[in-house]
Amino acid sequence: MEQENLSASFLKLVQIMDDLREKCPWDRKQTIQTLRQQTIEETFELADSITDESWKGIKEELGDLLLHILFYSKIGTEQQHFTLTEVIDGISEKLIFRHPHIYGDVQVNDEEDVKRNWEKLKLKEGKKSVLSGVPKSLPATVKAMRLQEKAKQVGFEWDNKEQVWDKVQEELQELQEVVKENDKNRIEDEFGDVVFSLINYARFLQIDAENALERTNKKFIQRFTQMELIASEQGKQLHDMTLQEMDALWNTVKKQKQSS
Repeated sequence: MEQENLSASFLKLVQIMDDLREKCPWDRKQTIQTLRQQTIEETFELADSITDESWKGIKEELGDLLLHILFYSKIGTEQQHFTLTEVIDGISEKLIFRHPHIYGDVQVNDEEDVKRNWEKLKLKEGKKSVLSGVPKSLPATVKAMRLQEKAKQVGFEWDNKEQVWDKVQEELQELQEVVKENDKNRIEDEFGDVVFSLINYARFLQIDAENALERTNKKFIQRFTQMELIASEQGKQLHDMTLQEMDALWNTVKKQKQSS
């Protein structure tokens, strides 16, 4: 019964997309280029909901992204490049091909074996490098995570987190050395190395570096806006206060959050 409901719901959405493309002036005007930025925004809105663990938000944003998939497929069909059926069949065939331990006779011991097999299969598909599947437009933190994860699949990996932390310390030392030289270009290079090594360390700690940073961003926003509120209640503005006064407010807010 659930399968029937799913099929009916999907076909209803496909019909709505067809109707909008035919009858709505705004929807008729859209192209893959005009939709691109909106798709990026929807993806980041989904990421925000995941960070906040808002299941209501996740459900809503997934619906928005599903609509975008149908929209691109509709345009692809109109321009005779591909159909929605081909999109669905394509991903189905890819998943079957890349999971021979499910649909074939390949044996795996754990998820790492699955990832290694995945990368080998992608090379068989014609990709020249294990890194070639990483989108160029990914945010730098996410891209670093993906590059490191892919390099791992061919054995380019540290043995343990202690070695990675030693590398972080090494990169920090190199950064301090170029800071003394005041060479902006080299400072930026070395700072990038520090961040890259910290992202690698986060991976060894089995945490999401991008999500960790975003949680800190949200925490900073919450605390800073609370500082502004407290200062306003005292008849003050932050730009009129000394750093010491603002630091005292910050510590007050921090303690409030920790005790709540």
